Formats: sequence, C-alpha cells, structure tokens
Amino acid sequence: MFKNLLLAFDGSEHALKAARLAGEMARSSDAELRIVVAYDPLPAYLGEPDFQHVVSARLRHAEAVLQKALEHVGKIPKELKTEILEGPPAEAILAVAETRGNDLIIIGTRGLGRLSGLLLGSVSQKVVAHAQCPVLLVR
Repeated sequence: MFKNLLLAFDGSEHALKAARLAGEMARSSDAELRIVVAYDPLPAYLGEPDFQHVVSARLRHAEAVLQKALEHVGKIPKELKTEILEGPPAEAILAVAETRGNDLIIIGTRGLGRLSGLLLGSVSQKVVAHAQCPVLLVR
C-alpha cells in the first residue's frame, strides 16, 4: 500500500517506537524509507567564533540522533535515505514529504521540542494539520 515512507525522528521515546514501526512497515511492504532529522535554526545574533562552534555541535548531535534512528529501524530491503535539515522541524518535514513524494509520514506523538502541545507534540500537530499525505502517529 505505502511504498515511499518518511520517518520524522528527533530521538524521543515516541520517535524510537516510530522508528521501529517504520522499519517493520518498510520490510513488510517492501517500501523505501527516508529518515529526516530536523533541528531549529540557529539564532542570527550569534557571532564568530561562537556561531561556528554551535553549528558544529548541532550537526554532531543531529548525526548522533540519526545514527540512533538507523539502529532502531534496522535493515530494510529497499533503499534507505537520510536527511539532516536546519529549520523549523514541522516545516522541514512537510517540505521533504512534498518534495520527495512520500505517501506516508511516520512521527512520534510527543517529541523533544521546547514546548509540548496539550494532546500532541507541537511538531506532530503541525504535520498532521498540513500534510498532503497520510500521517501515522506513534505513541
């Protein structure tokens, strides 16, 4: 049914469950999987050399988060692609899904964001509200 999956991953407990489910779905339906790790943009007021240190630290953290996702997804039969993006996470996830033609977004219901929504995490709320394809929420 779904052949082009997108996993939005932030390293939270719900995201870990979503990663395991995404791997199972990709294996059982012989689907491609793309993992996206997005982090908030850096503040413009940071100057050199602090800016470069923060950029490097953020990138190292994002790569560690991505590695965690890969471990929980496991091996899949089709192609596995990854992206690390800077920008508001919900907007980045939505842009990737639309650009890459994903037919299902898999995301945890509660993430590691600064502020949590009342029932759903603020990122997952925005993704559900604006996605052009189905969204599977995992908790």
